[in-house]
Amino acid sequence: MDWKTNRRVIPLDRPLVMGILNVTPDSFSDGGKFADLDSAIQRAEELIAEGADIIDVGGESTRPGSIRVAAEEEVRRTAPAIEAISRRFDTPISIDTTKLEVAKAAIEAGAEIINDISGLRWEEQLAAAAAASGAGLVLMHSRGEFETMHSQPPVRDILVETIHGLNTSIEVAAKHAVLPAQIVLDIGIGFGKTPEQNLELLAKLDKIVAEFDDFPILVGASRKSFIVRTLGPANAEARLGASLAAVIVSVQNGAKIVRVHDVAETGQAIKLLEEFKNV
Repeated sequence: MDWKTNRRVIPLDRPLVMGILNVTPDSFSDGGKFADLDSAIQRAEELIAEGADIIDVGGESTRPGSIRVAAEEEVRRTAPAIEAISRRFDTPISIDTTKLEVAKAAIEAGAEIINDISGLRWEEQLAAAAAASGAGLVLMHSRGEFETMHSQPPVRDILVETIHGLNTSIEVAAKHAVLPAQIVLDIGIGFGKTPEQNLELLAKLDKIVAEFDDFPILVGASRKSFIVRTLGPANAEARLGASLAAVIVSVQNGAKIVRVHDVAETGQAIKLLEEFKNV
């Protein structure tokens, strides 16, 4: 199984690590740390040195209580960082956005993947942009609008809901001529799910993998609040152990890509897990 972007074909014969680079002042885990260009470039270099296979650049926080950012501001935050990183490194860059204008600017700057947390629900034309450019496209399952996605009443069966939502996103992408080889699916940990439902999605990820055997599955559970609600209080940077446990369960159950803050530690965990297969 491979993932086609506008710059390369990314082999998925081993689990890949997508490193998170938030160039925002208010992200829940690292807001403000990498908001200026020099810090963003330095962080990208660190992530790559730690073993990141993909760099996911985000210019709008989606934490609970976050405020929507204008497209122009999101472009201002992300495009210079993407351009500078793509000039210096050959690592694939993803733009984490739900806005067409931002995605187009990012692709022009050097991004080759669009990572849409709405799964094309908010901006269907993102699919047309992916089709026209050949960029990879991550379709994530979420519920509600930007302001309400973390306060949705729980659905009865989260597996059925997630599978249905992802199928709908795939249909929209196909309508705009996005090739199946361009698409990766994200189960959307933390977006419109209860803590128990997040755990269920990870524990039963193999069922979703079986349902979408033509599409790679991405999991992003790193440092998320369901960990606190399950295990008790811990600030974002103190959730490494639980984040690694989520990575291990995800990879064991068939995830091809994990989106994380702690790249080096995640890489170690995955490498050892893969070694167990050779025993």
